[in-house]
Amino acid sequence: MSNENKSIHEFDFNLICEYFSAIERQGPGSAEMTVKALSFIENLNNESRIADLGCGTGSQTITLAQHGPGQITAIDLFPAFIDHLNQHAEKLKLHDRIRGVAGSMDNLPFQEASLDLIWSEGAIYNIGFEKGLKYWKKFLKTGGYVAVTEASWFTGSRPAEIEKFWMDAYPEIDTIPNKVACILESGYMPVAAFILPEYCWTKNFYLPQAAAQRNFLEKHKGNATAESLIRNEMHEARLYDKYKAFYGYVFYIGKKI
Repeated sequence: MSNENKSIHEFDFNLICEYFSAIERQGPGSAEMTVKALSFIENLNNESRIADLGCGTGSQTITLAQHGPGQITAIDLFPAFIDHLNQHAEKLKLHDRIRGVAGSMDNLPFQEASLDLIWSEGAIYNIGFEKGLKYWKKFLKTGGYVAVTEASWFTGSRPAEIEKFWMDAYPEIDTIPNKVACILESGYMPVAAFILPEYCWTKNFYLPQAAAQRNFLEKHKGNATAESLIRNEMHEARLYDKYKAFYGYVFYIGKKI
């Protein structure tokens, strides 16, 4: 695999954390899309227990707390992201409802059937879509919800260049009907699926990286790994601009049955 087609996981753990800590979002998304997805979730109240898995620095975690009830436990592998989230929650006086915890989405600290909602924006790929849905289900109450964003094909076929990129980066990428079928087969009733608009990628994710990339390269001048990381991110952005008609993120919402 070339340097311009590496998985983000192949880079230095600390460098990844440092780079993505400098931007508000660690993946495509928007507050509007978080709120839209939340509108499909029924029966939440002040006692509801919510887990935000792979929360990053918690942009969507804050939005969840601002637009819905419940107690939120936000989990991410990077302790620096969790520190950022907890500080932000305290500043906004949401620390009584948001608790950030460093941990892994494939080793959850919850009791079975204890959660009303599992949320994960741009992160379920870390464990795999099908594996994540099946493993997380046991932590949901019957009637509880899962809401995730997942890279998906918009068409049945696509150009070889973008096909190869995604097959190398995330072989589980699939069409929307196949993802919905996977939700059903994993023991959920599919509730909703909608495509995130283009601005979630361009304005909210790739554009803010420009300044972060300049600062990062200046700080790590001569560091081949850091330079490779930035080349990788720039390559990904170019591919999206070229092939955005063929793929993107989709919000999938399911209800445990």
